[in-house]
Parts: sequence; C-alpha cells; structure tokens
Amino acid sequence: MSELTWASDQLQNYIAPPGSAAGKGERIRNAARKLRWSYWRTHSVWYADERVSVKPRELREIEVLTGVKYGQEQLREYDELIAAAESLLAGGKEDLRSAAVTLLRALAGSSHRPRA
Repeated sequence: MSELTWASDQLQNYIAPPGSAAGKGERIRNAARKLRWSYWRTHSVWYADERVSVKPRELREIEVLTGVKYGQEQLREYDELIAAAESLLAGGKEDLRSAAVTLLRALAGSSHRPRA
C-alpha cells in the first residue's frame, strides 16, 4: 500500500469517517480543519490523486491524529508472509518447491511497493 493510498484511507475512515457529516464535501472540510490543511490539498489526498505525494510531515500528522502508524500495516503483512513460509517449510521436502515459489512471489510483490 502506498503512502498516498494509506493517507486516503485514514482520512476517509478515521479522521472524517462516514456519518461524521452529511456528505463527502463536508467530511473533506472537517478533515482539512482537523489537519490544518487546505481544502484542496485534503481533497487531493482524500481521492488519492496520483499527481500529489504525501510528505513525511503530513504522514506524521495523520499518525498523531489517528494513532495508527503507517509501518504497522506493512509489518503485519510481512509477519503473515513469514508465518506462511515457515508453515510450508515445516511440511517437508514436497512442500519446499511450493514454499520457494510463494517466497519469490512475495519478494517480487514487496519490491514494487513504495517505501515510507
């Protein structure tokens, strides 16, 4: 998950969750007030506009406001991959090839993700 996607998710689900205002425009305005960002900056992040990038300072502001750390999600994902590989390796030699393929796929997928 990219920083922009994560930030968009945090805005929509934690900072200005559904039910916190009548419509999306008002939810975006509420999020902008809480973060002290401009409406249009918040709007661009809300809709994960690929033309913008989220600055580290902005990620920290979101983390402070929500209490959720960006890296926690990636860490959980890696822990799940490691646990799956360990269970495959424990199965014996016949599962070794399957474990190697799973590991290679996981590594190839994680190498294409943006870093925080």
